[in-house]
Amino acid sequence: MALTDTFIKQTKWSGKAVGDKHSDGGGLYLHVKSVGKYWRMAYRYAGKQKSLAFGVYPTVTLADARSQREKARELLARGEDPSDTLSKRARTAASKAAAGNSVKVIGDAWLALHKDGWSVSHYDREKRNLEKDVYPYLGSRPLGEIEPPELLRIIRKVEERGALSVSHRVLTTARGVWQYAIAEGYALRDVTQDIARALKPHFKRNHPAIVSPFELAGLLRASDSYKGGPVVRAALKLAPILFQRPGNLRAMRWQDLDMERGLWAIPSEDMKRTKAQKLNGQAHIVPLPRQVLAELQELHSLTGRSVYVFPGLRDRAKPMSEAAVNAALHSMGYKGRHCWHGYRATGRTILRQELKYDPDVIEAQLAHKGQITHGGAYDRARFIEERTNMLQQWADYLDKLRHRADILQFPAA
Repeated sequence: MALTDTFIKQTKWSGKAVGDKHSDGGGLYLHVKSVGKYWRMAYRYAGKQKSLAFGVYPTVTLADARSQREKARELLARGEDPSDTLSKRARTAASKAAAGNSVKVIGDAWLALHKDGWSVSHYDREKRNLEKDVYPYLGSRPLGEIEPPELLRIIRKVEERGALSVSHRVLTTARGVWQYAIAEGYALRDVTQDIARALKPHFKRNHPAIVSPFELAGLLRASDSYKGGPVVRAALKLAPILFQRPGNLRAMRWQDLDMERGLWAIPSEDMKRTKAQKLNGQAHIVPLPRQVLAELQELHSLTGRSVYVFPGLRDRAKPMSEAAVNAALHSMGYKGRHCWHGYRATGRTILRQELKYDPDVIEAQLAHKGQITHGGAYDRARFIEERTNMLQQWADYLDKLRHRADILQFPAA
């Protein structure tokens, strides 16, 4: 029986290694494999059994395949071999048709679908994974024809340059594209599942951080003695007290500071949240202890005309780079022992272990409670007073560490 569009659309691979063949007559058949549906034509020429490839369904429709079959039969009737006459033309046509379901076309469609729901940084990372490590090798290929070993080879290229964490992120990105392709009918299976266990394991390392009072005392004294620029010195003083994310601290703006009330309101769109949370969430409020206010007042005479509290050295219209503080820490001998992001672990650990503060209050200060529900908003409001007291005692405790006074005997809150 001749094939129908409904049958072709609904038929699935049975699981046979050689695939399933469904005849349409006149030598034309649909070859259903694990990775897609392919049009083929079987014929005999000069006593030999041969075949022609007409492309991949649904890019090449049933009507398209039948049209190509008839052209091949006309050539056979004239005594010509369709493979000789049509092979180049068919390959060109198939290549053009395949462009509609290529890895790049489907990958770009997947990116466009999610762009409005992702943060800018997340979208840029996913796009970079595809454009740098997938498209150059597989971008023009029909996605449904890609076999697991082919995808594995390009991800191993990432491994070979020593970027193990990136290789796993590239696989995760590819998984999103393949699952989208399955949903849209461009692929029958997710080949990324077949290679996940073939990658080298990657174990995420924590940011290096000092978490003992004694070592922290040495770091604070080294920071006080740092001979670098005043902006970096000020950042070194505020970072351990406030322990906010480096991206938020270095982009602190004068307009977001309420010096009279001693509060810093980090806009929701600047927080590490999903795009929906950024749009609907509230600002993250950070209490400012006396020591921070004093440092800011002194710094205002230097950077008060800039948008940013910590403007860049070369371009004051931009915030300072994260590398600035890390470079200072390296110059002080703390490379591999402590980094800018490490102040978050420092505050979280010592406030809990030494000063015995409630974990919920500490987590709120870390902005790990970024819910946009009413409950999350009430929690943040309820913790402002607790966090104000906590940060003031924390700043006082750090001052004691600087002078080696009562390092371990500071009274718990």
